[in-house]
Amino acid sequence: MKDALKRLIPPILFDFLKSILKYSKYGWKGSYQTWQSAEAEATGYDADNILEIVKSSISKVKSGQAVYERDSVIFDEIQYSWPLLSGLLLAASRNSGELSVLDFGGSLGSSYYQNKKFLDCVNSVKWGVVEQQHFVDVGKKEFEDEKLKFYESIDECFIEIKPRVLLLSSVMQYLESPYDLLNELLENDFDIVIVDRTPFSFSNKDIIKLQVVPAVIYSASYPCWFFSRKKINDLFESFGYSELEKFSALDGETDESEFLGIVYKRK
Repeated sequence: MKDALKRLIPPILFDFLKSILKYSKYGWKGSYQTWQSAEAEATGYDADNILEIVKSSISKVKSGQAVYERDSVIFDEIQYSWPLLSGLLLAASRNSGELSVLDFGGSLGSSYYQNKKFLDCVNSVKWGVVEQQHFVDVGKKEFEDEKLKFYESIDECFIEIKPRVLLLSSVMQYLESPYDLLNELLENDFDIVIVDRTPFSFSNKDIIKLQVVPAVIYSASYPCWFFSRKKINDLFESFGYSELEKFSALDGETDESEFLGIVYKRK
């Protein structure tokens, strides 16, 4: 019962928790020269425990017991990222009402369920989540349907659904080599790429921090990038993308960064 109550954090409390992170032991700490040096100070995380928490929360959304989940936390109303949704609907409109998405690091379909009311109005939806093996196993068993699919690799997703949209929501900052991943992904000539919930440093330099997750969510700490927006934009430009629009993400900002979303369109 106690654990269940922890999952039912109302938005106003969640926002309050974020506002006090910089005064507590939680939040984004330090500044590290290398990913490995930050990783050496991280406590890591219990992957199985986190998976079970996420699974429980998204199961409630799927069954109608809850309306919205983000980062395993249940909310009493959907907090839309309207620019993200606009990007998805734009992509569908450019492809005769058909939407095919590669959602890299998409958990158990969090973004899919967040926008499901609108996606259900689209003529055809193919939503492919590429995730770690243990998430894929659970996704295939308990959440997969005719629209939502789970894959272990980018290649497998392309073979099955041929995605024309790439979604990167709250994922790049947790990868040791995010630029290598972007180079690999952008070779696939997506029509639209949507980056969301990603921290960009006010100094416009790449910075490595240690993120300590509030225990009320789950116990974990791990390295995290604050990106140079110019460097990210230059990379997209080199692959023939232009920035259609940027927007403030739901995560807000820290003392050193702002969380943004960016919609890129292939020229």
